Amino acid sequence: MTLSKLCFSSSWDPFRVMQVWLQASLAFSLFLIGAPLAMATEEPSYRVTLQAEPFEIRQYAPLIVAQVEVSGDLSEASSAGFRLIANYIFGNNIAVRDGGVNMAEPAPEKIEMTVPVIAEGKGDQKTWLIQFVMPKQYTLDTLPKPNNPQVKLLAIGPQKIAVIRFTGFVTDDKVQEKTAELMAWIKSKNALSSGNPRLARYNPPWSIPWMRRNEILIPIQ
Repeated sequence: MTLSKLCFSSSWDPFRVMQVWLQASLAFSLFLIGAPLAMATEEPSYRVTLQAEPFEIRQYAPLIVAQVEVSGDLSEASSAGFRLIANYIFGNNIAVRDGGVNMAEPAPEKIEMTVPVIAEGKGDQKTWLIQFVMPKQYTLDTLPKPNNPQVKLLAIGPQKIAVIRFTGFVTDDKVQEKTAELMAWIKSKNALSSGNPRLARYNPPWSIPWMRRNEILIPIQ
């Protein structure tokens, strides 16, 4: 019996209504928790070389990213960049066959979503690079070619990255706070940064705040 039927039944039982409500709430909560895991499970390959919660130093393997450059604040740029790259991986592309574009049948190809989605600010933080990491089975030669020239495919070599992990909603103030904490930790380890800070997000927007995984990544020498 559904909750609405219980509420309007002549034999209305408040304890039964509460039981159904709790069951529905639990099912919905489990869906929210499980949805991010079901949507995207592949991450870039890395090895942790130093850990001191919430900090890590990781050695990343080479990877390929799809990247766009967009303007605006962090929120605006993240949304715009996400849409552009999602459009590419969901089929606005030309599949590659046998090492070259199949000109006879220029069909699109869907690419599996991975995590994280990365945002890197440039200069005055009004221009951002938004990146999706491509699945490991692809090379630059086998990835579908973007129809949108804004989408660039880039190969990135091995990197040593300092990381701080945090949960909750991502705000400009939170990003600045965590970036400052990570920079101070890097300095305490007598290391030198070698690139701009990057924000990495692993969950969709509807995820429960305290279940979210966010990270600041800073390349180091």
